[in-house]
Amino acid sequence: MISSFIGSNEGNWLVRSTSAIKGSDFPIAERMLRIDNELNHWKVEKQVQWQLNGFNSNMRYTNRNERKELDKTPSILNLPENNFAALIPIKKNDEWWQLTQDERRNIFEEQSAHIGFSLKYLDKISRKLYHSRDLGEPFDFLTWFEFKETDESLFNELTDYLRYTPEWNYVISEIDIRLERI
Repeated sequence: MISSFIGSNEGNWLVRSTSAIKGSDFPIAERMLRIDNELNHWKVEKQVQWQLNGFNSNMRYTNRNERKELDKTPSILNLPENNFAALIPIKKNDEWWQLTQDERRNIFEEQSAHIGFSLKYLDKISRKLYHSRDLGEPFDFLTWFEFKETDESLFNELTDYLRYTPEWNYVISEIDIRLERI
């Protein structure tokens, strides 16, 4: 299933801020809409500032024990109390993609503790990863998070940690788009 994140002057999420953490600036939009299975129809009908597309896939860097731990706290999106969100598109450099799967796994978890560190936040922050690289999109991944307004500081703590890990050395572009449900 293809999902689209569309920044325009309409949508059910108000864009609170857009920050280029690494790489080029990104177009500003007033609002955003996340939709499934309706690829590209908004480009024709609405004034679109940007559109990012991705698909959900299998967990590529997790082992069985990590999968069991992740499954203990399922990520449930669209909960009414989770009125804040973040869309973080990420692009990694060619060096990352030249690594073998096990080398990427080593950097992702053994060196960076991406999953291990993130586990303690999963009861407060819902998340979903979309893959975009295989679609020819400008970013490799679209990371989507939903949380309560009161948990935004926890989300900031999580992203601050991940941005100082060995894995982040391979990131060449990261945009942090903060949103509020309206």
